Amino acid sequence: MSLLITLAAFIVALAILIVIHEYGHYVVARLCGVKVLRFCVGFGKPIWLRRLGADRTEWAVGALPIGGYVKFLDENEGPVSAEELPRAFNRQHVWRRFVIVSAGPIANLLLAVALYWLLFLQGVQEAKPTVDAPEIGTVAAASGLQRGETILKVNEETVSSWQDVRWRILRLAVEKQSVLLEVIDQRQRISSRTFDLRRFDLEGLEGDPLSRLGLRLYRPEIAAVIGRIIPGGVAQAAGLQVGDRVEAIDGRIIGNWDELVMAVRAHPGTSLRLLIVRGGAKLEIPLTPESAEEGGVRIGRIGAAAQPDPDAMRQMVTTVRYGPAAALNMALTRTWETSVFSLKVLGKMLVGEVSWKNLSGPVTIAEYAGQSAQIGLGAYVAFIALISISLAVLNLLPIPLLDGGHLMYYVIEVVKGSPVSGRAMELGQRLGLTALLVLMAFAFYNDINRLLSG
Repeated sequence: MSLLITLAAFIVALAILIVIHEYGHYVVARLCGVKVLRFCVGFGKPIWLRRLGADRTEWAVGALPIGGYVKFLDENEGPVSAEELPRAFNRQHVWRRFVIVSAGPIANLLLAVALYWLLFLQGVQEAKPTVDAPEIGTVAAASGLQRGETILKVNEETVSSWQDVRWRILRLAVEKQSVLLEVIDQRQRISSRTFDLRRFDLEGLEGDPLSRLGLRLYRPEIAAVIGRIIPGGVAQAAGLQVGDRVEAIDGRIIGNWDELVMAVRAHPGTSLRLLIVRGGAKLEIPLTPESAEEGGVRIGRIGAAAQPDPDAMRQMVTTVRYGPAAALNMALTRTWETSVFSLKVLGKMLVGEVSWKNLSGPVTIAEYAGQSAQIGLGAYVAFIALISISLAVLNLLPIPLLDGGHLMYYVIEVVKGSPVSGRAMELGQRLGLTALLVLMAFAFYNDINRLLSG
């Protein structure tokens, strides 16, 4: 069932992003008087095709459901009758061609703004920015941060949720800037905490950089009671059941869920004896945690989740909601900041400051689509907005074959006063294809590596 949800969520998200992107090209091309021959979602032989409108534009779905395209009337693509030459794409002024090509990425950015606006207007439930005790030796521990303190501001910017804190600190970490936190403790005393990120290692952005800093979301103490068993996991195979309370592991008393997790994580591939209480009776269950990799460290997992107190969990959540104007401003700001951040991370990848492990392929994106869909509609909409921004930024890169590559050609044409030569375009296409294949290879490698490492 989980696999079906993941596939469905991925396909729906991909279809929305492709249709919006290509429709941006289509609408602007029509406004500029360019004839559109085909609007296709997917590549390869069409499995569905209809001809509509005065121009008999072909609306099609390709056999390969990855990507899409809009085909314009163009002399470079085939012969064009004399009466239709004014409607050919290649006969348009360079700035018209520039606007038509840029319309696709812009449509994706506008989609992100619209989705964020709806989320901020409707209200989003997010975790309160309250921190747990930082691990010894981390930046957070060195700053004096204490369990139960709630973050009010990050570098003078007010934050209202854990997501806000994560986003702002992540941006500062990439820039290796210092972070000044204003916090309030459980006695309502306000104080400041300073993080020095000048030596922060950007190697692990694909994981959870906040946890590496020692910033952990506050969680009320949860009893060591099994609340959910993951099908096919070690816990299920060993015979653990929902409702089992773990009293001890290898003779060591377990007082809460965190202690259970730490004991399991510390013993990957090592046999453990769990003393549990089930229906008033005590049982001993042997099991061996499976080994997985997290942040370059081997940890143990058994495939079981906790049984949290619903009332305590509700106290950890806040609803972030804005009025129409404020929501639009937040949506524009979030879209802009995410776009700039994506470009900065890509730039730091090129110079080696950020690991290429942060590059994700379709498998990882599909996994995130499935996870967000199972969390709820709000999380899924936020996921689509984020991927829409990523698609826009990727397409605007000055790589031939992408929209950004064509825009680069048009800028050169404006500067030199004539179109780029066919030879230069052909060479650019080859270089662009090589660059895209390299990016795809890295992305697929990272996907496979994540799957193999758990």
